[in-house]
Amino acid sequence: MNDRVEADREVRGAFLVRTGSTQQSWVDPDDPLRLEFEYVQRIAEVLRATVLRRPVQERLRVVHLGGGGMTLPRWVAAVRPGTAQLVCEPDHDLLDEVRRKLPLGRRSGIKVRDTDGRSGLAAMPGQYADAVIVDAFDGLHVPGSLATTESFADVRRVLRNDGVLIMNLADEAPFGWSRACVAGIAAHFRKLVVTAETSVWKGRRYGNFVVAAGQSPLPVDALEAAARRALFGYRAVSGAALRRWVGVARPFTDEAPRDSYGPAGGHTWYG
Repeated sequence: MNDRVEADREVRGAFLVRTGSTQQSWVDPDDPLRLEFEYVQRIAEVLRATVLRRPVQERLRVVHLGGGGMTLPRWVAAVRPGTAQLVCEPDHDLLDEVRRKLPLGRRSGIKVRDTDGRSGLAAMPGQYADAVIVDAFDGLHVPGSLATTESFADVRRVLRNDGVLIMNLADEAPFGWSRACVAGIAAHFRKLVVTAETSVWKGRRYGNFVVAAGQSPLPVDALEAAARRALFGYRAVSGAALRRWVGVARPFTDEAPRDSYGPAGGHTWYG
């Protein structure tokens, strides 16, 4: 097995998780509040603006489909101690390496299941989680099984009525895959907002879209303000503008799932 968890050459004590030329995770076990990747910062902003605003005496449950270096689970544990977190990660070799090099604290509240996201969801009871975060990649691709309308129906079943789905997508113009994925989410959730770098929205390059979805109104104003403060210039899109962007895209189904596209030419990408 080739090592995929390697020390960051610039930040002492930090590590990168790589798949080929793609940097999948960046984590500093001694400083879990430091989030290096911009899209991870956007996910954290959604969490801060939604479930993490609840009273501190309320114990939260957060589900992660995809673990990588456990960057977000560590961050949640630091921001909201006592949160019950469940991570579904099917990459056995990567899990073993992370456990050896980046072990989680004994009282972190983070449980890791060696299983794929769909199987993990299917095993969960209804109304189980306050947040489900889908940040899963098979190499350079989001697995098609996590982008179907049936998958989003199961996320809806697992979430509490005021819960939130957060999903990390990756695509490039004309965004056919992401539009179909968002159409599938919209079939099961009434409220959506999507953030991405302005250059990605304009079709100038491949990059990440972070989708937040729920049944209750989302803090769109707060997320738009956070996007404007982002270092590289992000834009949040919701409502009629988002519906126009999705257009006539049809959701993927379990009968015809499709993995996301990787970056053209295999260029280095932070996902």
